[in-house]
Amino acid sequence: MMTLERLRAGHAEALLAFERENRAYFTRFISDRGDAYFAGFADELRDRLAEQDAGVCHFHVVVDDDGELAGRVNLVDVTDGTAVLGYRIGERAAGRGTATAAVEEVCRLAAGAYGLSALTAVVTLDNPASAAVLRHNGFSAVADARIGERPAIRYLRRLTPGGAQGTAVRA
Repeated sequence: MMTLERLRAGHAEALLAFERENRAYFTRFISDRGDAYFAGFADELRDRLAEQDAGVCHFHVVVDDDGELAGRVNLVDVTDGTAVLGYRIGERAAGRGTATAAVEEVCRLAAGAYGLSALTAVVTLDNPASAAVLRHNGFSAVADARIGERPAIRYLRRLTPGGAQGTAVRA
């Protein structure tokens, strides 16, 4: 089982280690963050926490049963009741249902705690596992898209108000 925790400054060390450990793995599916991201990680985290405090983003870490950081699930560009969903699960947790469970949980939070009515996500065509996670969580393909030079599909999920009843996120 996993727990979703709202991103906080105390996650800095574990989050940086997670990103470094999984850097090569993630670049198989998404663009590399680049060396500058890692060199300026403290400033990057401070900026993300400021966005979260302003309510324009909701960042989460996925913690496994052993207390290890296993992934991230983020809602960005929050506006007019919608947000863009992004997630990354580390290689050690991949293929175990962690992404499906984490996306399910963040959808409940989005509808309930954050008051959102719809989420979108974009997945490259060469990442069928991520597309399966979205479909399993009620997302529907709505348009062709691109991520950089890579062909992708945009997905949409409409949310039911109050969908987070009985759900809590640890601060």
